[in-house]
Parts: sequence; C-alpha cells; structure tokens
Amino acid sequence: MSTKLYVGNLDYSVTGDQLSELFAQAGSVTSAVVITDRHSGRSKGFGFVEMSSDDETKKAIEMFNEKDLQGRNMVVNEARPRKERPPTPTRDFR
Repeated sequence: MSTKLYVGNLDYSVTGDQLSELFAQAGSVTSAVVITDRHSGRSKGFGFVEMSSDDETKKAIEMFNEKDLQGRNMVVNEARPRKERPPTPTRDFR
C-alpha cells in the first residue's frame, strides 16, 4: 500500500495546514497539500496527504473517508499514480 492519500470533495477554503493538522490524528503526516489552479490560485477542491507508514495510511482512510469537514463529506482513498499525458502541442504564431 502507498502512503499517499487522495483527499477529495474539500471546501475551497481548506488549506494544506488544516489537512495536516486533521490527519495528524491518524499518525505522522509527511506532507499535506491542497491543489490550486495555477492561474487563479483558487483551490481545486482536492489535495494529497502523505503519511509515514502504511498502517497510518489505513487508519486515516478509516477515520476520515466520508467524514464531514466544513460542511462537505471528504473522499479519502489511496492515491493512484498520475497517468502520463501526451505533450501539449505548441502553436506556431508566425
């Protein structure tokens, strides 16, 4: 099992620090980040939390999946590896 968790259905005001503090209840948090739009800086409503062990990862899923955080039920599960995307074609503006 991976130690990285996907955390979805987050309120747009949730921060990485808040995720880290919450998930610390399940064990040692290595990192916590909320994904933001690169242009607006606004949260995309999901993030990733990395725990220090598989046992802590399992405990965090059990504790927080479908639990309320700021009025929304979080989706917490094991993060899947990012799929490789084909490169974005560049435009020639000549």
